[in-house]
Amino acid sequence: MRVFRGRGPTIEADREASACLLEVATGGERAVRVWTPHRQLAFGRRDRRCNGYDRARAAAREAGFPPVERDVGGRAVAYDGETTIAFARAEPIEDFRRGTDERYERLTDDLERALAGLPGLDRERLARDEPPDAFCPGSHSLSTASSGGADPTALAKVAGIAQRVRQDAAIAAGMAVLESAYGALGVPFDPDSVGSIAAAGGPAEPDVVRAALEEALVGDLEPSVEPVAALLDAGETEGS
Repeated sequence: MRVFRGRGPTIEADREASACLLEVATGGERAVRVWTPHRQLAFGRRDRRCNGYDRARAAAREAGFPPVERDVGGRAVAYDGETTIAFARAEPIEDFRRGTDERYERLTDDLERALAGLPGLDRERLARDEPPDAFCPGSHSLSTASSGGADPTALAKVAGIAQRVRQDAAIAAGMAVLESAYGALGVPFDPDSVGSIAAAGGPAEPDVVRAALEEALVGDLEPSVEPVAALLDAGETEGS
C-alpha cells in the first residue's frame, strides 16, 4: 500500500496530487492519502447547476475561502486549512459496474473504527447517520450525538464519504471536521449540524487524528510511505 503524506504547495497542486492518486490505482497499486487541505470552499457538481452559484462563489471569497470545484461529492464542503482533514483511498478494480456499495461500506467501517479508537471519543456516540440540513448531505456519513443542549440525542456530522469510479480504478474519499455559501445556493443548511471530533470529546490535534485515519485506511497491508511531492513528480513525468 503506497501512503502519501503532506500537501501540495498550492490549492491547484494539492488537487493535482489527489488526481494522481487515482492514476496510481490505474497502474495496479493501492494508495492512501490523509492530509489537511489548504483553506478553501470546494463546490460539488450539483452546486454548479444552481442559479445562485456565482453568488455562492463570491460569498466564499468574501469569507476568505477561495472557491474551487471538485469531482467527488455533491455539495460544498469547507476546509479551514488547519483542522479539517481529508482522506482518500484508491484501488484498482476489474469491473466499474460492481463494488461501489462494498467500497463505501469498507471505508465507513475503517473510518468508524479510527474515530472510535481516538482517546476521549465515546464509540457509543458515533452514528452512521446525519442530522437534517447537514453540509454535503449524503447516504454515507458519520455523526456524533450531542454532549449537551436541549436535545441530547441530536446529531452533529463529523465526516462524509464520496466516491469516484473509472473503468479501471476507484477512489473513495471524504472529510472529517459552514455559516456558508449554502444560502446563496438555495440549499437548506443548519450550522448546528456541523460537528467536530474535538467537540465530541476526541483530540483536537490534527496530527493525532490523521495518524489514526491513515492506520485504519491502510489496514493489514504494509505501508510504503512517500511525500506527496512524489505524486506530483509522477504526474509531471506522465504529462511530459
